[in-house]
Amino acid sequence: MYNIFLRTAHNVWPMLFIFTIIIVSIRLTYLLYNNKKIIFYKEITMLCFIIYILLLYYVVTFQDNNYGTNNFVPFREIFRYDLNSKLFFKNVIGNILLFVPLGIFTTHYIKSKSFFPILFISCFVSCSIEFVQNIIGRTADIDDVILNTLGGVFGYLICKLTNNFTAKIPKFMKNSWFLDILSILLILFIIYLSFKFNFWRIIS
Repeated sequence: MYNIFLRTAHNVWPMLFIFTIIIVSIRLTYLLYNNKKIIFYKEITMLCFIIYILLLYYVVTFQDNNYGTNNFVPFREIFRYDLNSKLFFKNVIGNILLFVPLGIFTTHYIKSKSFFPILFISCFVSCSIEFVQNIIGRTADIDDVILNTLGGVFGYLICKLTNNFTAKIPKFMKNSWFLDILSILLILFIIYLSFKFNFWRIIS
């Protein structure tokens, strides 16, 4: 998974950098020009979701092209791998983790109290991805749909657990200014780690 992350980062960081500059400049100009209140943590959340969609698009369309056969038998590919093998973590755990952010963001955005909308959205998006992969020369796999959908549901559960936790925290920690500060600190922390571990040298 670490090697996949590095390879993805190496290939997409120029696109993400340019895209972030464009979307932030347009969004910031819109807010200032129309005298809209800037709620920093909400803007960061939405930007992260958009970046996630771009990364998802890259992973499912450009990564690991294969020319095998389609699989429409549920669980056939899942049970083909040994639990401690690299292929299990890549193709099973990886497909679950791939859709966890989708479940989190979707649950947060639509304020869903039931997992059924998340289940439907995750399944529909995954089916769309498998359809496109089949069209562009990759293989369609029903097990990927199952694992992706499971990941979306896990994202829903994580979001719900987080909401239950935040409901018990002090009121001032829910204020916009506090969440804005946390967002800024998180960004600074990510930048710090990037330079501390020479992330820019690794992906160059």
